[in-house]
Amino acid sequence: MPRFSARWVVLLVLILLVGAFFYCEYLIYFPTILKCAWPKISHARGGGEGIDGRPLDSTSVRAMVLSDTHLLGAVGGHWFDKLRREWQMERAFQTALWLLKPEIVFILGDIFDEGKWSSQKHWEDDVRRFHRMFRHSAETELVVLVGNHDIGFHYEMDWFKLQRFEKVFNASSTRIVTKKGVNFLLVNSVALHGDGCPICQSVEKELIKLSRDLNCSLQNSGSCEGSQTYPPTPPIMLQHYPLFRVSDAGCTGRDAAPPEERHLLFREKYDVLSKEASQRLLQWFKPRLILSGHTHSGCEVLHDNKYPEISVPSFSWRNRNNPSFILASVSPGSFAMSKCFLPEESTVIGVYCSAGGCLLLLLLAHCVWMKGLLQCLSLLGKHKSL
Repeated sequence: MPRFSARWVVLLVLILLVGAFFYCEYLIYFPTILKCAWPKISHARGGGEGIDGRPLDSTSVRAMVLSDTHLLGAVGGHWFDKLRREWQMERAFQTALWLLKPEIVFILGDIFDEGKWSSQKHWEDDVRRFHRMFRHSAETELVVLVGNHDIGFHYEMDWFKLQRFEKVFNASSTRIVTKKGVNFLLVNSVALHGDGCPICQSVEKELIKLSRDLNCSLQNSGSCEGSQTYPPTPPIMLQHYPLFRVSDAGCTGRDAAPPEERHLLFREKYDVLSKEASQRLLQWFKPRLILSGHTHSGCEVLHDNKYPEISVPSFSWRNRNNPSFILASVSPGSFAMSKCFLPEESTVIGVYCSAGGCLLLLLLAHCVWMKGLLQCLSLLGKHKSL
């Protein structure tokens, strides 16, 4: 009888430990992300048909948007913190790809936490880990934007860091990506300080050219000879820094900044773009939607009463307990957005704590069964005295 009881106790302990580990580290992402779905485009937003006469949903792009992954570096990243956060992001991303099958994925900057000062060896290690975590099939296009942690704040960035970043992701940090007649404008917002620095001048020059090309395409003017042709539709603008706003006071929702932080004033050129840079972007491109990151919290803002902006929260548990990402259905004439929340870190910790509590109760019950209550309590007393 004692041998039978001991075997069952060992079996139950193994089931409990393996079950808790498998659920928390793998299974939990599936029911959470299964709650998410691609939003339907409302006919009221842009008509009932696409540019080729087909229904809007059949011509729309399924775009997944996330931000601020902050892969920890060699200097400030503890090995366990790095392992925990990177595993969480890898499982969340791979599960989302498998279940939702986006056509294009945008990451809105701050890919790396220490790109602004990492050595070449550490940079290559960070890049290798990024490609492993965010691997994807040929059916999904991955587009990465630059953030201040990737190349440094304005006063830290230089051509070496910027070109190193652009080489890894095989594209200029300021450009237009067109898919199914939808223009996605990517902006290097770190360089929009307006102080005439060489990188700033180069980025602004490219933005002016893109603005001219887009406007010519929209007007379908014959006087635009030599300009790049784009589909005649206002762009979706994506960048790391949000456009200027005073604070997050008007932001609400599960992923908004905590109440005690919402009224803190934002610093121009640090927390948000300057007023001048924000107005220039709006005047140049007249975007139908702006998507930004950087603050690690969610927010919806309407600029000049006609330009909606959505701040996308961080994708990492390191920056918030409830990470999320955006699902966007975008057609040439309309768009629809929904938010997909990932498992909360507190839930995972709670499951592990519950499993640990059950394990202790199971061992105590076994001890009582085998030795009696008084003897078990005396053994516990001996362990405490040690």
